Amino acid sequence: MHAAGHSAQTAVTERLLATMRSAQQRWRQTPVRARLRVVRGLRREIASGAADLAATVPQHLPGALHRNLAETLTAEVLPLAEACRYLEVAAERLLAPRRESSRGRPVWLWSNAVETHRLPLGVVLIVAPANYPLLLPGVQALQALVAGNAVLWKPAPETGAPAHALRAMLLACGLEEHLLQVLPERVHEAQEAMRVGVDKVFVTGSGKTGQAVMHQLADKQTPSVMELSGCDAVFVLEGANVERAADAVAFGLRLNGSCTCMATRRVLAAESVAPALTQALVKRLAEMPPVTLPAATRARLLDAVQEATLFGAKVLLDGLRDAAASGEGLLCGPTLLTEVTPAMTVACMDIFAPVLSILTFGSVETAVQMHRACRYQLTASIFGPERQGMPLAAALDCGTVLLNDVIVSTADPRVSFGGRGQSGFGVTRGPEGLLEMTAVQTVICNRTRSNLAYRPVSGDDAALFAAWTRLCHGGWKNWPSSLKQLIAAGRKWKQNSARRIA
Repeated sequence: MHAAGHSAQTAVTERLLATMRSAQQRWRQTPVRARLRVVRGLRREIASGAADLAATVPQHLPGALHRNLAETLTAEVLPLAEACRYLEVAAERLLAPRRESSRGRPVWLWSNAVETHRLPLGVVLIVAPANYPLLLPGVQALQALVAGNAVLWKPAPETGAPAHALRAMLLACGLEEHLLQVLPERVHEAQEAMRVGVDKVFVTGSGKTGQAVMHQLADKQTPSVMELSGCDAVFVLEGANVERAADAVAFGLRLNGSCTCMATRRVLAAESVAPALTQALVKRLAEMPPVTLPAATRARLLDAVQEATLFGAKVLLDGLRDAAASGEGLLCGPTLLTEVTPAMTVACMDIFAPVLSILTFGSVETAVQMHRACRYQLTASIFGPERQGMPLAAALDCGTVLLNDVIVSTADPRVSFGGRGQSGFGVTRGPEGLLEMTAVQTVICNRTRSNLAYRPVSGDDAALFAAWTRLCHGGWKNWPSSLKQLIAAGRKWKQNSARRIA
């Protein structure tokens, strides 16, 4: 019975993908400018129905997703409209064929003209997250469509409504229905699509989710982009505006019920500013309301805090204890720890919970090493003078660095976003995110009529090739002797060629 059901589901998925591939073949022939007319229409639809679209995003999901309509409008709907406008402005240029410069072209390939083309991938699967169920997969879907692909959108549990709402808007703007399909919310649906075969998979989720997907994709060698967990750091340097830094850290911890991959989890503070910063953070975090945590998440956090205190960390705010005292067993208020070291679990864990660790450093070099001790490398923020922040940013191994800001600036549609290490690979959004939706095709046009390159070579020709290599790459000081060697080798090569022909 199970096998029969599995076979039936496979047949349904195969038919769906076949229909989508047929539609995608027509869509890829549509000029980019015509595709963008759909996006422009969508932006108008979003503008006129912003509140209705925002209302489709659940405001109370398991996992501490607590927000109001205004927060959804600013965190998801407005940035989605901005992403539409960015595509309208930039996509045609980014996707156009690029003629490579002749600089760097070998002299012996003087007749080559090289163009780089960006071709659609085919059918793209987007595995969407629960914490931002409209913006993150929505931008990916739009970029995939503009690049000429068809899109399968697998929503997270209980988040299908915004996916269907955005699809309805796109269809109203003229998109062919088979170019964007929303799968049921069950994990099995995405697994079945990957098993049957898609052309690329974009995952936004936890590290464990990414690992599971990559294991399945290995069988078919399906490429993917993984936007995974974070344990993001804020550096507060000497000379920073401590009050602004404290406001930003508190915002990053509070946003979306602390369910943001870029949420602030670690503060790396210079020893000179750490006392004032700690005092400012205690004041701000103490005013934050608790959020609901799943039992497993709360247990992980409790274990990490207990381990940290065992090894010398101090708990300034204990959100777990305070929430338990209130009689709400699964609530968690902000939890603030000081004297934390990079080796402690609390300083290097991926968790959606309002927990913040303060680590202090005496030198920037020490701060960089402390940051590298964590395997999650998504984003980092630096508060301090720009002349100090820019060199520090260059030393950090992470996908995005913000100077004197947290999270907010990443809503800029020009920002290409991605992680390193255990935070994933590849990018979404921005110009690089659009190009991730394409395959590179290089077209080489050789305009010479000579067949010389096709002739067989022999050991007697080695002197000629060695002399040519020395002339081209041995430096100008060697030119006289190299040219002399080349002329002599050329004469000998000509004699040998004449004998071979004879």
